Amino acid sequence: MPPDDDARMTERLLTVIEDEIVPLTRVGVARGDKVFGAAILAKADLSLVVAGTNEETENPLWHGEMTAIRRFHELPAAARPAPADCLFLATHEPCSLCLSAITWAGFDNFHYFFPYESTAEDFAIPHDLRILDEVFSVADGAYRRRNAFWTAHSLPEAIAALSDAARAPLERRAQKLRTVYGELSATYQAHKGEGEIPLP
Repeated sequence: MPPDDDARMTERLLTVIEDEIVPLTRVGVARGDKVFGAAILAKADLSLVVAGTNEETENPLWHGEMTAIRRFHELPAAARPAPADCLFLATHEPCSLCLSAITWAGFDNFHYFFPYESTAEDFAIPHDLRILDEVFSVADGAYRRRNAFWTAHSLPEAIAALSDAARAPLERRAQKLRTVYGELSATYQAHKGEGEIPLP
């Protein structure tokens, strides 16, 4: 993909997080759900297909990615693109449950903003790394990011690879998003464990 296309796609994915996922997540966090969200976009024009946020207070399996996939399959068949024609966007690097769901649902890619290390350290939610290690013997979240099913893409790494001119405005937006999610996390952490989420 040409560098200009990389910049445009990264800019669009940040916009979807800002405008589509964050508002849903604010509502979710207010009811006690975690800060994780996801969206599915059409590859052809990067238009939004669906967005979702964590809904664990309703069902512990309704992670942000799972909610987005559920909403995707609730669309009428005529309005639902093929998964291979879509980009999958997650605010945080998907956990083992969501990695499997993305695979079983037929998506050949996903893009994420916060890596596992940030989820564990900055958001105080270490379960992703712990489950990968304890259940699958995958230390430090080192799953194969390019495999027969999909390729994983880090948005911060995509930003870092851009030219100086393209990188600077996107890095400023990325930093604003980190601040927004820091505030959402503080709200979640203040009430963490009050509900019935098995792994708060």
